[in-house]
Amino acid sequence: MENENKPDLSSTELGALWLTYHKKTLILRMLEYFIQHAEDQQSESLMSDLHNELLQKVNKIKTLFENEGASVPIGFTEKDVNLKAPKLWDHGFNVMFSRVLKEISVGMYVLHLTMSYRKDVIELYEELFRMSGTYYRYFTDYLIGKNLLSCPNYVNMPKSADYITDKDYAKGTDILGDKRTINTVEYGYLYHGMETNVIGMKLMEGFVQTTKDEDLKKYFEKGRKIAKEQVEDINKKLFDENIQSPLMPAGTLGSSTEAPFSDKLMIFCNYLLTGLQMGAAGFGTGFSMRNDLQAKNAVFGKDIFQYQREGVQLMMSKGWLEEPPKMDL
Repeated sequence: MENENKPDLSSTELGALWLTYHKKTLILRMLEYFIQHAEDQQSESLMSDLHNELLQKVNKIKTLFENEGASVPIGFTEKDVNLKAPKLWDHGFNVMFSRVLKEISVGMYVLHLTMSYRKDVIELYEELFRMSGTYYRYFTDYLIGKNLLSCPNYVNMPKSADYITDKDYAKGTDILGDKRTINTVEYGYLYHGMETNVIGMKLMEGFVQTTKDEDLKKYFEKGRKIAKEQVEDINKKLFDENIQSPLMPAGTLGSSTEAPFSDKLMIFCNYLLTGLQMGAAGFGTGFSMRNDLQAKNAVFGKDIFQYQREGVQLMMSKGWLEEPPKMDL
């Protein structure tokens, strides 16, 4: 009786599930390669357990599409991963990047949960959110335990709670008086930008080294340069504020030129990463109170947006961008 009264999938739910299917199948392919080259039993077990849980969710989404009479997206298949390719990244990069993928997942599932209205779809996104948060914690604990993840700077704890009354609080220059030191909220967005860009640089270096497509090679190299410039900008800003920049390990890149992933997968992975970076830049702009930091985050967001648009055009020109479901009313 419950199934008979179940409403149809709404347009927003259909779109969210479609994008989730692409992201989940991409992560499955990347995990399969990372598991193949795991550095120890603990990391292999973590990534294998995540793969098994994700596979169940992908099958659940596939069944949901089929039960609704909707075509199942193509997504990413075994054709998009080369398990025979030699190990490309070393020194914990597989877990570092798996952690970044869980960062993307947490944000997307919260958004997609708010686009869902049917009970079973809401429950699915609740399950996905909990799973992503759990594995984000597992990966973080692993990296800290292996001294492969640095922690942000520590500060003295505040002894009182106060309100801002000085309009110069937003001042970002030393012209006509001193600007204030950045606060912990602002520092958090700068730190996150530096951490994700450092790992993104190493990923792009691997993509540049292994793709045989000259258009993609130039595109990934441009992405590496953008990430490097943003890391340098943040480091300089922290240096100017007399804040010690932490060392951020990002694994190492080997010498193999055999691609572990298809060009289609690599550029879509880049598409997901730039989406994460645009979201972070937006939060950094909105919640930073010093006007120079707002401007810097806005510039970061603009550069990433333009870069992502180039990637979308490139995917279309290569025939690699699957079309989302139409608003066919």
